Amino acid sequence: MIPWLEPDTPFPDTATALGPETDAPGLLAAGADLSPQRLEAAYRRGIFPWFSQGQPVMWWTTDPRMVLPVSEFKLHRSLRKTIAKFLRSPGCEIRIDGAFDEVMLACAGTPREGQDGTWIVPGIREVYGQWHRQGRVHSFETWVDGELVGGLYGVSIGRMFYGESMFAWRTDTSKIALAALVCFCRENGITLIDCQQQTSHLATLGARAISRGDFESHLRGVVDQNPPSVWAYDDAFWSHLERSA
Repeated sequence: MIPWLEPDTPFPDTATALGPETDAPGLLAAGADLSPQRLEAAYRRGIFPWFSQGQPVMWWTTDPRMVLPVSEFKLHRSLRKTIAKFLRSPGCEIRIDGAFDEVMLACAGTPREGQDGTWIVPGIREVYGQWHRQGRVHSFETWVDGELVGGLYGVSIGRMFYGESMFAWRTDTSKIALAALVCFCRENGITLIDCQQQTSHLATLGARAISRGDFESHLRGVVDQNPPSVWAYDDAFWSHLERSA
C-alpha cells in the first residue's frame, strides 16, 4: 500500500516507492494538493505527478531514471541538416515562453504510443500555468513564418531542467526545440535534462538510464544553485551544437 497524503503531509522517503516487481513501479504516494508549492517540494527530490482524468493525484519517482546529459546529445546527420536548413530560412526562429499555454495544449493533444488519453489533464495545465507565471516552467518553441509548429515544456529549478512533454505539428520540429534546449543548457551550465520515463526515441538522442540514487545525488548538487537569469533564445547558442556527435 502507498501512503495517502494530506495537504500538510510531507513526501515519504523515495526508497519506499513501489518496486519493479509491482504493477506500478516508481509509485510513491497519492493525494495531497496539486499546487506550485507542493510541486516545488516534489521536483527538488525527483518526484513528479502523473495521473489520468478522474484519478487522484499520484506521485512517482522512477528507478532507473531516464536522463539526457547535455554533453551526450546525439545530433544525427539528418537532424543536423534539418537544423541547418531551419537556420538559413527566413521566418524560422526559436522562442522561449512565447506561447506557453498553447504548447501545453498541443502536448496534451498529441497521441502517445501505448497511452490512452493524456496525463496533461486540465488540473495539470492550470497549476503548471501558475508555476510558469512564477518563473519555474518554460516552453521552447519552434516557429515558422509566425506559426507555432513544435515545441516542448519543462520545469527549471536551480541548474536543473526537467523535461515534461513535446509535440510536433511538422516533421522534426520537436527535435529542433530539443536541440535548442540543449544549446541553452550548455550556455547556462545545466548539465542534465530529466526525461522521467524510458523511451527508445529519447535513447536515440542520447538519453540513458541512471539509478534513482545517482539522480537524487545530482539534484542535491544543482537545485540550490542560481538559475539562468535570462530566459530568451539567442541564435549564438546554436554554436554549442558543434560539440554534438
